[in-house]
Amino acid sequence: MEQKFFIYNTLSRRKELFVPIHSPNVGMYVCGPTVYGDPHLGHARPAITFDILFRYLKHQGYKVRYVRNITDVGHLEHDADDGDDKIAKKARLEQLEPMEIAQHYTNRYHDAMRALNVLPPSIEPHATGHIIEQEELVKQIIDNGFAYESNGSIYFDIAKYNEKYHYGILSGRNLDDVINASRQLDGVGEKRNQADFALWKKAQPEHIMRWPSPWSDGFPGWHCECTAMGRKYLGDHFDIHGGGMDLVFPHHECEIAQAVASQGDQMVKYWMHNNMITINGQKMGKSLGNFITLEQFFTGNHPSLDKAYSPMTIRFFILSAHYRGTVDFSNEALLASEKGLARLMSGIADLDRVPVSDKCDAQTEEFVKNLRQKCYDAMNDDLATPQVISYLFEACGVVNKLLDHKANICADCLKELADTMRLFAIDLLGLKEEKGNSSDAREEAYGKVVDMVLSLRAKAKAEKDWATSDRIRDELAAAGFEVKDTKDGCVWRLDK
Repeated sequence: MEQKFFIYNTLSRRKELFVPIHSPNVGMYVCGPTVYGDPHLGHARPAITFDILFRYLKHQGYKVRYVRNITDVGHLEHDADDGDDKIAKKARLEQLEPMEIAQHYTNRYHDAMRALNVLPPSIEPHATGHIIEQEELVKQIIDNGFAYESNGSIYFDIAKYNEKYHYGILSGRNLDDVINASRQLDGVGEKRNQADFALWKKAQPEHIMRWPSPWSDGFPGWHCECTAMGRKYLGDHFDIHGGGMDLVFPHHECEIAQAVASQGDQMVKYWMHNNMITINGQKMGKSLGNFITLEQFFTGNHPSLDKAYSPMTIRFFILSAHYRGTVDFSNEALLASEKGLARLMSGIADLDRVPVSDKCDAQTEEFVKNLRQKCYDAMNDDLATPQVISYLFEACGVVNKLLDHKANICADCLKELADTMRLFAIDLLGLKEEKGNSSDAREEAYGKVVDMVLSLRAKAKAEKDWATSDRIRDELAAAGFEVKDTKDGCVWRLDK
């Protein structure tokens, strides 16, 4: 059954039916990290959000070219046009080459993405590998009359652009007010208006990251890279551009202006933005100094953390909220995610133990019949992952009823239930069993011992030695093992 997929377009401020420009091909560009520090929870959210979109589009049969960039030059402090390059500053502090810093933190980012089960993009271009393309973009904008040179730097002329187009179409800001307010500063500094932004910056003598250009030895403005690389790999017009909501202004607004100024129209059909991860209501970010790195989450080595949280717990935590809603960090929320993940993965594992009947009871049959489409409906409604998770929890409840012989299911319905739960939880939400952590190792090491102890308990029960039976169960529970008696025998699980 063909699914009608709706996504929220920041440009139109409404949900729109997704119709690719050149179906079945889909072009998707997502802003990646600036690699000057370890990835943190704020980096995980866009990576996971657009990983879900990537997975779902491919599942729907589209051929997706997913481009996610690495920013390794041009991103100045405070997202400004003056000041230190973030990577160059880090390199000076650590007495390393800038490319050593960029490579080290790119590797760290990739390690974290693998742990979070984020699929790699189709193409991962680096800004430093596309200086020529960015210079060509700047030349086109100059030739079309929307940029000017000042002391070897090139700036985008917003006043000139606003005479023909509208700067602020994505963010909803009225830049005319900004331009009027800045006129009293005309002639101060290099810009004609303080709202103008850099397309190319002349490098100061101490600036190590520099390239030759027709205007000066320097480096491209931060906004140029995504416009230039998106066009190179996805064409003059492509389907989706994604990133965090903090990039709507100025980064994505400037991208739109650059595209229109260089080619006369918009490059992107659908603009998608995930909301922020916050700590005490404030955006989490390296520039604010309030971030917790993903490695710190995985090890528990941070004063704000009560314990370590696994990569899949972090993934589940992010998917438990809609991507356009804010998520406030707390240990309580992460503990709830840890328990929710364990419940879901246990429900999927328990499918293998469900007894099969000749036929289903009516309620179970009806639930299984509707489950897949309900999950699709949620995904089709702008990737409503929390709703999908709620339906999967309902499915776990059905599995428990089947194990307790409080419901019946036939072989065909059981297969449909298992296929649906695994499709949405594992293939589309990207959750997986985490092997190799301490609890898994203990479960494997102690498994035979626990089975032997439970065989002694079974013998005690057969001999009606209830005191010994209860003592074994209680001692196992105290040691961290959950024991459950079913009509098909005793089962146990290491309480994680």
